[in-house]
Amino acid sequence: MRYEVWAPAAETVEVETGGTRHAMTRAERPGWWTADVGAGTGEPDYGFVLDGDGPFPDPRSPWQPDGVHGPSRAYDHDRFKWSDEGWRGRPLAGSVLYELHVGTFTPEGTFDAAAERLDHLVALGVDAVELLPVAAFPGRHGWGYDGVHLWAVHDPYGGPDGLKRFVDAAHRRGLAVVLDVVYNHLGPSGNYLGRYGPYFTDAHQTPWGPAVNVDQAGSDEVRAYIVGNALMWLRDYHLDGLRLDAVHAIRDQRALHLLEELAASVSRLSARTGREMFLIAESDLNDPRLVTSREAGGYGLDAQWSDDFHHALHALLTGERQGYYADFGSPAVLAKTLTRVFLHDGTWSSFRGRTHGRPVDTHRTPAHRFLGFLQNHDQVGNRATGDRISASLSPGLRKVGAGLLLTAPFTPMLFMGEEWGADTPWRYFSDHQEPELARAVSEGRRREFADHGWASEDVPDPQDPETYRASILNWSELDESDHRELYEWYRALIALRRAEPELTDPRLTEVAVEHGESWLVIHRGDLRVAVNLGPEPLPLPDGDVLLASSTEVDGSGLPGESVVILRTPGRGRT
Repeated sequence: MRYEVWAPAAETVEVETGGTRHAMTRAERPGWWTADVGAGTGEPDYGFVLDGDGPFPDPRSPWQPDGVHGPSRAYDHDRFKWSDEGWRGRPLAGSVLYELHVGTFTPEGTFDAAAERLDHLVALGVDAVELLPVAAFPGRHGWGYDGVHLWAVHDPYGGPDGLKRFVDAAHRRGLAVVLDVVYNHLGPSGNYLGRYGPYFTDAHQTPWGPAVNVDQAGSDEVRAYIVGNALMWLRDYHLDGLRLDAVHAIRDQRALHLLEELAASVSRLSARTGREMFLIAESDLNDPRLVTSREAGGYGLDAQWSDDFHHALHALLTGERQGYYADFGSPAVLAKTLTRVFLHDGTWSSFRGRTHGRPVDTHRTPAHRFLGFLQNHDQVGNRATGDRISASLSPGLRKVGAGLLLTAPFTPMLFMGEEWGADTPWRYFSDHQEPELARAVSEGRRREFADHGWASEDVPDPQDPETYRASILNWSELDESDHRELYEWYRALIALRRAEPELTDPRLTEVAVEHGESWLVIHRGDLRVAVNLGPEPLPLPDGDVLLASSTEVDGSGLPGESVVILRTPGRGRT
């Protein structure tokens, strides 16, 4: 078996396998070491010894069955028998995404258990599943954003074969699978990359410490590590897309930005395999260049999350105005995000104390390049108690929120359990084994929210196993009438979105909004979405009712806290 590793500063490198160390020699590629170990001379578990220190796990370890500090294990991708030979992917345009966390989607917290729930998503009408990070991270349960082995699949979820079984099962049902990947930082526990080479740099700082080195000395190999990792997920695990976490924290001053390099590499892989593939960025920059084509001077990504739309929707429905919600909350603000995507497109942001963002060219940029959501893992889990928006809204406003989301011009994304108004919270939880790190995480979380007026005893301890258990979805809620009613409303909205071309029309120039203090009428071609946010009935616009959130809708008016989708009179489809 051949072993290879990049360790440019090491004087000697050995591979340890089966209790025996084998000397490695310098390869032709600068900084690389290689060794061929004969079959039968060692176990598949291995690690690298650098100048006598180690062994450490492989930076490109494909499998960490004994956790992030344990040895690496070889894995043969060709041994898995796929059944998705005819799968060619799904386009992002027109799709509905569903974000889920494998560890809390089911009580078992595994890929196989999650696969057993895929029929629920098919019945709901979802087109693509977006998995929170599954790269190996410390402990058994966590969000996954402190992953440290980017090439290995978290073993408690089911390891590499488990992920492949899940993707294969999804493809059999016509569902695409998107994976959340983190290239802006690594977690602190089990992070051995710095032992091998300049994977990090002090030239830039991020909220998590030194930045990943993508533009300083030695960065060619670091960039190759990231690009190769992205292609590995898409090629070897048959994934359909990647969601790139917090790309604003990727500090890159090179002429060719890493994001553009990623986009070009994925395009080539898509062309070579004949499968649809896409990249979705999370960014707080409000910069449309992320989704502008490379030919037009952009980075060429396929989509980006739209926090401004979320903030406008959340603040309007809940009345919250603290923190980054300060500039949001009125029908006028929601109207701007529906027609121009960003509220802050070069305007003053009171939360930041400066102007922020730049305008979207609404004549040239299709709306499906922006993901809209009412909830996601960040907007729920980063609240002090992990409470969902359903905990703050009346049944009527829950339906209004869903109606606004699923009739908006953007690519909609749901957060697991949202479709039935799950009562379970989704909290921040971790499972660090080092006592000092565990204590620091717990105290830091409570200190953070104490600064916002929360009593420390009211903030769940991330390290308490009960914090994790409380976040697991309770599927039996679907049997309760109020939860089932909301679920059927989501199903009806998604079905309407698929049936009416106006609702997936990507032209932002074809969206218009009228509004008052407590109402909106959104024009989508021949369709109108009438929303009453207040308690009192309002006049109902003329038109044929296609779908209504309230059974009390009739010709006399639009009930309080309700939404109705109508077709303009005499403008039936041809």
